[in-house]
Amino acid sequence: MIKKVLVANRGEIALRVIRACKEIGLKTVSIHSKADNYSLHRKFADEDICIGPSSAAETYLNIPRIIAAAHITGANAIHPGYGFLAENGTFADVCTKNRIKFIGPTRKMIEMMGDKSTARQTMIKAGVSVVPGSEGILQDINEAKKLAHQIKYPIILKATAGGGGKGMRIARNDKELAEYFSIAQAEAQANFGNPGIYLERYIENPHHIEFQILADKWGHVVHLGERDCSIQRRHQKLIEETPSPIITPKMRQQMGDAAVKAAKFINYEGAGTIEFLVDKNKNFYFMEMNTRIQVEHPITEETTRINLIKEQILVAAGERLKYKQSNIKFIGHSFECRINAEDPYHDFSPSPGKIESLHFPGGLGVRVDSHIYSGYEIPPFYDSLLAKLIIWTENRDESIRRMRRCLDEIVIEGINTTIPFHKQVFQNRRFILGDFDTHFLDTFKMK
Repeated sequence: MIKKVLVANRGEIALRVIRACKEIGLKTVSIHSKADNYSLHRKFADEDICIGPSSAAETYLNIPRIIAAAHITGANAIHPGYGFLAENGTFADVCTKNRIKFIGPTRKMIEMMGDKSTARQTMIKAGVSVVPGSEGILQDINEAKKLAHQIKYPIILKATAGGGGKGMRIARNDKELAEYFSIAQAEAQANFGNPGIYLERYIENPHHIEFQILADKWGHVVHLGERDCSIQRRHQKLIEETPSPIITPKMRQQMGDAAVKAAKFINYEGAGTIEFLVDKNKNFYFMEMNTRIQVEHPITEETTRINLIKEQILVAAGERLKYKQSNIKFIGHSFECRINAEDPYHDFSPSPGKIESLHFPGGLGVRVDSHIYSGYEIPPFYDSLLAKLIIWTENRDESIRRMRRCLDEIVIEGINTTIPFHKQVFQNRRFILGDFDTHFLDTFKMK
């Protein structure tokens, strides 16, 4: 039985988990670095412990210190949030060996889906459509060229242990492939400690569509609909919405069935996301699985009225999912804007510093998930996410208008933020019409 949860994270997701635990009736423990001495997540937990200096490597990525903090405080479960150690199979395994419940899937599940090449092969076996490409890690450039000729250019090289766009290169001919092959390997090694890369056909101008799933240990799996994450820069998401403007009810059923099939095939447990690419002909292909809660999970909560963090914890505690697929209804439309400490007029360069003044919008259908406050000093050591502005209405047109109103109301002074970028996107004609894909920002210019 889970009684006390240590939250192995910081910022808004740590607060989000603490709130869910309190609503369930669980005690909470927060950890923090010295750079987060004044962060709200440590103030709202029942207990708090400092585990080191400012760097993530010495704190939020330091497994021995986190486990020690759990033992010291008597926490018998750990929620990893997203990022940091959330998809680290070793961390999940160490928790289990220390008789601490890891609120997430097992090491085997994480590693099976975390290695992108292995995940591809697993999905092929599961009967889920994947983008044509290599069957495993590429051994050398000659193998890559031979395969590129078979599946036809353009192709994309990807790091098997990758994420966030690192170790990825698009090649449109043999010359580019030869040039990028070693670069992709070097990037993969530098960022993930694994030089392995694989190859796929490059899908031109796709939509990035992900399906949220929940699964319990008895093999019951449901999906909670899709999120369109196509508005992104350098493979980093900026705006998400549900439902997607391009997904029909028939596609939703087909893609949802594929997501459930994928999760069942690996006997998945917990919350996860099956991610697809959808091409211009509405064909969809498995891209990857995220074995954790996603940054953008609130928009799914808004349209399904299901508390995903709460369900994630209850499933980890051994409870059965109380939902059947037929029980899950999708109501209205929701957007999320990621408000980052970045300057959109200068290639989204980081903008740490002190928040001099702060005002968040409110009203019906408005939610802000954030850890910041007036006077808070943004540390330069971590992710730049300040807040997630989430709105819900009955339909997409009304949601766009509500988001515009909220973006006009939000005030964050003292640092640069992405608020001006979001304001301009929500006035953009193509975006309003739903005429966008993952390359939308290639032609979008800040005014």
